[in-house]
Amino acid sequence: MKDDPNPPPSPAAPAAPPPSDPSELRSLDDTIEHFIGNFGLKQLIQSFLLSFAWFFDAQQTFISVFAEAKPEWICNDHFSSTTCNSTANICRLPDESWSWNTPAHASIVSDWSLECAGPVINALPSSSYFLGCLTGGFVLATLADSFFGRKNTLVLSTLIMSVSGLLTAASTNIWMYVGLRFVSGFGRSSVGICALVHASELVGKKWRQKVGVFGFLFCSFGFLSLPLIAFLIRGSSWRFMYIWTCSPCVLYSFVLYFSANDSPRWLFINGRRKEFVETLRSMSSKKNINLTERFFEKCVRENIDDDRRIYSILLEKKWALRRLAASVVVGFGVGMAFYGMPLGLGSLSFGNLYLSVVLNAASELSAEVLLFIVIGKLKRRGSLLGLCLLSGVCGLASVFAVGLKGVEIGLELVSFFSVCIAFNVLLIYVVELFPTRVRSTAMSVVRGSTLVGGLVGPIVVGVAGGKNGGSLAYGVFGAAIAVCGFTVVLLPETKGNALCDYMEEEEARDGEAIINGV
Repeated sequence: MKDDPNPPPSPAAPAAPPPSDPSELRSLDDTIEHFIGNFGLKQLIQSFLLSFAWFFDAQQTFISVFAEAKPEWICNDHFSSTTCNSTANICRLPDESWSWNTPAHASIVSDWSLECAGPVINALPSSSYFLGCLTGGFVLATLADSFFGRKNTLVLSTLIMSVSGLLTAASTNIWMYVGLRFVSGFGRSSVGICALVHASELVGKKWRQKVGVFGFLFCSFGFLSLPLIAFLIRGSSWRFMYIWTCSPCVLYSFVLYFSANDSPRWLFINGRRKEFVETLRSMSSKKNINLTERFFEKCVRENIDDDRRIYSILLEKKWALRRLAASVVVGFGVGMAFYGMPLGLGSLSFGNLYLSVVLNAASELSAEVLLFIVIGKLKRRGSLLGLCLLSGVCGLASVFAVGLKGVEIGLELVSFFSVCIAFNVLLIYVVELFPTRVRSTAMSVVRGSTLVGGLVGPIVVGVAGGKNGGSLAYGVFGAAIAVCGFTVVLLPETKGNALCDYMEEEEARDGEAIINGV
């Protein structure tokens, strides 16, 4: 029997139903968004818990404003005005002709007679702290991206920072103090990085930017707490500053270890599937989470970079190296201004150190609140460039406002307000510029550049702080941030982009952006 030359058409195959199983979702980002895209109470608690690390970070970073302040001195009554007066050089006066206006144990300068030690020695504790931050950033950063994980690295960092801070209170000389400040900085290096990256990876795309600002708000509160603590214990030993700020941080470290979830992205990429599913289940309102082997086959890539150092992965890609280099230069200028300006408050003609620090802390807090409101609308590249230029112009203008106390402190506050927003936008920007595999490492490198700026800041204050009424240092900070800020034009815009997990994804998107002229 011959075949029919015109067979009837076969019935059309039914259309495939849309995937309802999470296993059918196309990517890891889609899957995480599916389960934890909505911001619930559990995510709010986790975000606040992780972000609170910034509170202690700020305290240890700016504690030197009070612990290492140079106290005011007065001439003793039995010495004539020709021998001792307020304009005299204290180092050229007989020891018996003057005395400190506060108890000697209120600051390390008066406690250890460092008033004539020179700007380098007086800047050494703060510079040592930032050098420790820089060193720890390169050592601890890869731990967060590798087997140790975000949470464990954050716990380790806060413990090192707080325990060494408590030991700092027992210092018997400047060299012991400098060494322990280095160790404290070493531990502190990854606190903000891990907290920001970890909190950002626990929420969906819609809330990622605002959760990043939580940490910056707590940072402001930490800074604001310092003048309050210093005022309450005024006249007491500088050692109590460390005791009151570090003791709660030790307790926080243990609470964090037993209460915080690990990053689901980090768990997935490091092959810890069971914990990945359990974390999603604990964070999601959808309890029926059954991820099949098909899902893992789709999403898991061959981790060809497992046997290579993460820094090599970053540096071998031209697009990644370009982004990293530009971010590092911007970070240096921003870091010098952000960390240096509060340290120079004592050299300004404004006079009241407590009020100056309160105004700066309030300026930082208002900057974080404003950023929380507008971060979703801000284009990263343009806003960062504008903020750097505004901070730079105000810093340079303060050089010409010597003697005008209101104008001088006003320009300083506007400059610091701008650099606070710029600092935070930069960190959020870097989170969006690099994929999960190298995100913490890239953040550490960029934050390391801000710490190099922070390391230079105390030296600038020590050398230039006493010149031109104390405002010359702010002119240097302004010039640095304005010049370095221009390199942001080399970076792509990331507003609204989803986070990538692998270098290949980011590289493909980078190439597409170049084609589209972005």
